[in-house]
Amino acid sequence: MLRRLTPGLLALAFVLTFAACGRKEEEEEEAAAPKATTSTAAAPAAAPAAAPATGGATITGKVAFSGTAPALEQIKMEADAFCKGAHSAPVYTQDVVVNGNGTLQWVLVYVKEGVTGNYPPSAAPVTLDQKGCQYSPHIFGIQAGQPLKIVNSDGTLHNIHALPKVNAEFNIGQPFQKMETIKKFDKPEVPLRFKCDVHKWMGAYCGVFNHPFFATTNDQGTFEIKNLPPGNYVIEAWQEKYGAQTQNVTVSGSETKTADFSFKG
Repeated sequence: MLRRLTPGLLALAFVLTFAACGRKEEEEEEAAAPKATTSTAAAPAAAPAAAPATGGATITGKVAFSGTAPALEQIKMEADAFCKGAHSAPVYTQDVVVNGNGTLQWVLVYVKEGVTGNYPPSAAPVTLDQKGCQYSPHIFGIQAGQPLKIVNSDGTLHNIHALPKVNAEFNIGQPFQKMETIKKFDKPEVPLRFKCDVHKWMGAYCGVFNHPFFATTNDQGTFEIKNLPPGNYVIEAWQEKYGAQTQNVTVSGSETKTADFSFKG
């Protein structure tokens, strides 16, 4: 029986070792990360419960890229045999992903200003997976109070370390495949960074909002934000290396408006 327990105890000891890593390194990495943009409007003051405002308007658009794309940086996974064996082709960093049509993937687009009303968070969790020793998705949005389901799909130890500025920090280990952990963020915050203390190349970001009006650009560089009530909105596009851009959009009824952005390398 001791032999059956020993691997688990060793893995947990490994997690504790990384959780105790020097704070100095974390502070240096945080200082080097892009500065947080002003988060979405603060949560409404306490008031009698009200049904969320609903609407039928949609904002769509794309995020273009101009200039010279940065050279792809290959991730070296030799330090972990599982990670290296999980890929048959080279794996590259995802901080700037230029699509074949000249657009950018992994740009977080959201309503920064103009939202009114109460929007209770969905009970359905958003999943952050660790697969092939990379986070999936790399960039995502979630509502404050919505469950975040963190999954380890790999047969190796992962340690997920959230580094918020506003919300509570957490640092958890998942030494076994198929482990799941549920976490929640209480306050709006953009951006909120994740890293793995075991595999230094692993990183992801999320935006935490008090409404459901956000999206992430896909492999065609496009996004869609649906069900907006009539109003005047400030739309922000945030990219982890190039920062943020905003523009004003007014919608009414069930119309669709376009909001395109462009970042220069």
